[in-house]
Amino acid sequence: MATGIKINIKSKVFQTNNRKLQSHSAISKLKFDVSKGEFCSIIGPSGCGKTTLLNLISGLDKNLNGEIIFDQEKKVKDIRIAYMFQNPRLLPWLTVLENVEVVLSKEQRDSGRATEILSIMGLKKFLGYYPGQLSGGMQRRVALARSYSSQPELFLLDEPFVSLDDEMANKLRDMLISLWTNEPTTIIFVTHDLREAIYLADRIIFLSSAPSRVLLDKKINFKRPRKLDDEKIEAFRKNIISKNKKILEGVNTNV
Repeated sequence: MATGIKINIKSKVFQTNNRKLQSHSAISKLKFDVSKGEFCSIIGPSGCGKTTLLNLISGLDKNLNGEIIFDQEKKVKDIRIAYMFQNPRLLPWLTVLENVEVVLSKEQRDSGRATEILSIMGLKKFLGYYPGQLSGGMQRRVALARSYSSQPELFLLDEPFVSLDDEMANKLRDMLISLWTNEPTTIIFVTHDLREAIYLADRIIFLSSAPSRVLLDKKINFKRPRKLDDEKIEAFRKNIISKNKKILEGVNTNV
């Protein structure tokens, strides 16, 4: 099950009690929709408010001038939302299996959902391991398994593969696409890597520097499965760069 989402943020300002410091306007007049089951990438320069946007969507931050509306006008507390961060955020005192089970309902735990998805991620042999015994790439796999195991209606990802080497990052991208293909949900994936966005998404939304707003909304019509080194992806990337140099200032276009 997935949910659509309508975003209309008139403004998001971080206030300060220090008179010597100015308030920071993170978002201004940011408006777009994401359809049910769509894979949408958000791309923009560092510090433009991408993480702030995800925090507002997830309900971690409720202080905004505007509205975020889910299908059937459900409130955020009634939506199953998974959020994958830049670091794995695994609980070090729990095993791999327990780190996944901790987000599941009793029914899901009893059905073996955690073992099932960890096996899909190639981690069946490591169920009893602790996070400190795993490599960084394996920890990310556990984090991805945990996020997807709860069968979220909306999956938010904040540059989840940013610090990995190319080989591991590519494996995780493929795993994410495989999970999403087999169990469709709505995905909002934040990145500053243009090639990654083109490879993964149905659509890319380009944000301006803070206060962020939508500068460009681009559909990706390539059939799946895709290859990261596909000539079509490279040609599409170069075309976007050549036509939108100003928009792409601060975006990683060279990888």
